[in-house]
Amino acid sequence: MRTTRQALDMIKKFESLHDGDLRQIGLQPKMCPAGFWTEGYGILVRDEAGNRLAGASDKMKALQCSKIHTVAEAEKALISEIEKRETQLYSLHLPLSDNQFSALVSFIYNVGFENFKSSTLLKKIKDHASEKEIRIQFMKWIYCNKEILPGLIHRREAEATLYFKN
Repeated sequence: MRTTRQALDMIKKFESLHDGDLRQIGLQPKMCPAGFWTEGYGILVRDEAGNRLAGASDKMKALQCSKIHTVAEAEKALISEIEKRETQLYSLHLPLSDNQFSALVSFIYNVGFENFKSSTLLKKIKDHASEKEIRIQFMKWIYCNKEILPGLIHRREAEATLYFKN
Protein backbone atom coordinates (compact mmCIF):
# COMPACT_ATOMS: atom_id res chain seq x y z
CA MET A 1 0.00 0.00 0.00
CA ARG A 2 1.45 3.34 -1.06
CA THR A 3 -0.99 5.63 0.76
CA THR A 4 0.82 7.36 3.62
CA ARG A 5 -0.08 6.93 7.29
CA GLN A 6 -1.00 10.63 7.36
CA ALA A 7 -3.53 10.12 4.56
CA LEU A 8 -4.89 6.95 6.14
CA ASP A 9 -5.42 8.80 9.42
CA MET A 10 -7.02 11.69 7.52
CA ILE A 11 -9.49 9.35 5.79
CA LYS A 12 -10.34 7.74 9.13
CA LYS A 13 -10.87 11.13 10.73
CA PHE A 14 -13.15 12.51 8.03
CA GLU A 15 -15.09 9.31 7.40
CA SER A 16 -15.27 8.43 11.10
CA LEU A 17 -16.20 4.97 12.26
CA HIS A 18 -19.85 4.55 11.37
CA ASP A 19 -22.12 3.23 14.07
CA GLY A 20 -25.75 3.93 13.35
CA ASP A 21 -27.21 2.71 16.64
CA LEU A 22 -25.10 3.01 19.77
CA ARG A 23 -27.73 1.11 21.76
CA GLN A 24 -26.81 -2.11 19.94
CA ILE A 25 -23.65 -4.16 20.36
CA GLY A 26 -21.35 -3.97 17.36
CA LEU A 27 -21.22 -1.49 14.52
CA GLN A 28 -24.29 -0.77 12.43
CA PRO A 29 -24.61 1.14 9.16
CA LYS A 30 -25.69 4.75 9.14
CA MET A 31 -26.88 7.13 6.47
CA CYS A 32 -24.32 9.64 5.18
CA PRO A 33 -25.27 13.26 4.36
CA ALA A 34 -25.90 12.26 0.73
CA GLY A 35 -28.52 9.76 1.92
CA PHE A 36 -26.56 6.56 1.23
CA TRP A 37 -26.17 3.81 3.80
CA THR A 38 -22.54 3.35 4.80
CA GLU A 39 -20.66 1.17 7.23
CA GLY A 40 -17.20 1.03 8.76
CA TYR A 41 -15.22 4.03 7.55
CA GLY A 42 -17.75 5.37 5.05
CA ILE A 43 -18.01 2.26 2.87
CA LEU A 44 -21.22 2.01 0.88
CA VAL A 45 -23.63 -0.73 1.85
CA ARG A 46 -24.82 -2.57 -1.24
CA ASP A 47 -27.58 -5.10 -1.79
CA GLU A 48 -27.07 -8.57 -3.28
CA ALA A 49 -27.11 -7.10 -6.81
CA GLY A 50 -24.47 -4.49 -5.94
CA ASN A 51 -26.87 -1.54 -5.81
CA ARG A 52 -26.22 1.24 -3.32
CA LEU A 53 -28.81 1.46 -0.56
CA ALA A 54 -30.24 4.90 0.15
CA GLY A 55 -32.91 6.62 2.17
CA ALA A 56 -34.86 5.72 5.27
CA SER A 57 -36.83 3.11 3.34
CA ASP A 58 -33.63 1.04 2.90
CA LYS A 59 -32.71 0.98 6.60
CA MET A 60 -33.73 -2.65 7.23
CA LYS A 61 -32.08 -3.77 3.99
CA ALA A 62 -28.89 -1.92 5.00
CA LEU A 63 -28.88 -3.71 8.35
CA GLN A 64 -29.33 -7.06 6.59
CA CYS A 65 -26.63 -6.39 3.96
CA SER A 66 -24.10 -4.92 6.35
CA LYS A 67 -20.85 -6.88 6.57
CA ILE A 68 -18.88 -4.77 9.07
CA HIS A 69 -19.68 -5.32 12.73
CA THR A 70 -16.37 -4.86 14.57
CA VAL A 71 -13.55 -2.32 14.56
CA ALA A 72 -11.20 -5.01 13.21
CA GLU A 73 -13.55 -5.64 10.28
CA ALA A 74 -13.80 -1.89 9.67
CA GLU A 75 -10.00 -1.56 9.60
CA LYS A 76 -9.65 -4.49 7.20
CA ALA A 77 -12.37 -3.13 4.89
CA LEU A 78 -10.77 0.33 4.93
CA ILE A 79 -7.43 -1.06 3.76
CA SER A 80 -9.18 -3.06 1.04
CA GLU A 81 -11.04 0.04 -0.18
CA ILE A 82 -7.86 2.12 -0.17
CA GLU A 83 -6.08 -0.54 -2.21
CA LYS A 84 -8.93 -0.39 -4.77
CA ARG A 85 -8.60 3.41 -4.98
CA GLU A 86 -4.84 3.07 -5.40
CA THR A 87 -5.32 0.66 -8.31
CA GLN A 88 -7.76 3.10 -9.92
CA LEU A 89 -5.33 5.99 -9.49
CA TYR A 90 -2.41 3.95 -10.86
CA SER A 91 -4.47 3.33 -14.01
CA LEU A 92 -4.16 7.03 -14.87
CA HIS A 93 -0.34 6.86 -15.02
CA LEU A 94 0.17 10.20 -13.31
CA PRO A 95 3.67 11.16 -12.13
CA LEU A 96 2.82 11.84 -8.48
CA SER A 97 4.80 12.19 -5.28
CA ASP A 98 3.70 9.98 -2.38
CA ASN A 99 1.86 12.92 -0.78
CA GLN A 100 0.11 13.83 -4.03
CA PHE A 101 -0.85 10.21 -4.57
CA SER A 102 -2.14 9.89 -1.00
CA ALA A 103 -4.15 13.12 -1.18
CA LEU A 104 -5.83 11.92 -4.36
CA VAL A 105 -6.59 8.51 -2.84
CA SER A 106 -8.44 10.33 -0.04
CA PHE A 107 -10.26 12.49 -2.58
CA ILE A 108 -11.27 9.48 -4.71
CA TYR A 109 -12.30 7.55 -1.59
CA ASN A 110 -14.78 10.33 -0.90
CA VAL A 111 -16.07 11.41 -4.33
CA GLY A 112 -15.58 8.24 -6.37
CA PHE A 113 -13.21 7.41 -9.19
CA GLU A 114 -15.61 8.18 -12.04
CA ASN A 115 -16.21 11.67 -10.64
CA PHE A 116 -12.47 12.21 -10.34
CA LYS A 117 -11.79 10.92 -13.87
CA SER A 118 -14.14 13.50 -15.35
CA SER A 119 -13.10 16.34 -13.03
CA THR A 120 -11.43 19.62 -13.83
CA LEU A 121 -9.12 18.80 -10.90
CA LEU A 122 -7.66 15.90 -12.88
CA LYS A 123 -7.42 18.06 -15.99
CA LYS A 124 -5.50 20.72 -14.05
CA ILE A 125 -3.16 18.11 -12.58
CA LYS A 126 -2.46 16.70 -16.04
CA ASP A 127 -1.88 20.22 -17.36
CA HIS A 128 0.62 20.94 -14.54
CA ALA A 129 -1.50 23.90 -13.41
CA SER A 130 -0.37 26.20 -10.64
CA GLU A 131 -0.84 25.40 -6.98
CA LYS A 132 -3.53 28.07 -6.77
CA GLU A 133 -5.51 26.57 -9.68
CA ILE A 134 -5.34 23.06 -8.25
CA ARG A 135 -6.34 24.24 -4.77
CA ILE A 136 -9.36 26.00 -6.31
CA GLN A 137 -10.38 22.73 -7.95
CA PHE A 138 -10.13 20.80 -4.68
CA MET A 139 -12.40 23.39 -3.06
CA LYS A 140 -15.13 22.94 -5.68
CA TRP A 141 -15.92 19.57 -4.09
CA ILE A 142 -17.50 20.84 -0.85
CA TYR A 143 -21.16 20.31 -1.71
CA CYS A 144 -23.62 17.59 -0.82
CA ASN A 145 -27.13 17.90 -2.21
CA LYS A 146 -26.32 21.49 -3.25
CA GLU A 147 -25.36 22.44 0.31
CA ILE A 148 -21.87 23.31 1.51
CA LEU A 149 -20.76 20.92 4.24
CA PRO A 150 -18.20 22.24 6.72
CA GLY A 151 -16.67 18.77 6.99
CA LEU A 152 -16.03 18.74 3.25
CA ILE A 153 -14.40 22.17 3.44
CA HIS A 154 -11.99 20.86 6.09
CA ARG A 155 -11.37 17.65 4.17
CA ARG A 156 -10.58 19.43 0.89
CA GLU A 157 -8.26 21.86 2.68
CA ALA A 158 -6.46 18.91 4.29
CA GLU A 159 -6.21 17.04 0.98
CA ALA A 160 -4.90 20.09 -0.87
CA THR A 161 -2.37 20.78 1.90
CA LEU A 162 -1.16 17.17 1.75
CA TYR A 163 -1.03 17.33 -2.06
CA PHE A 164 1.40 20.25 -1.92
CA LYS A 165 3.40 19.04 1.08
CA ASN A 166 7.06 18.31 0.24
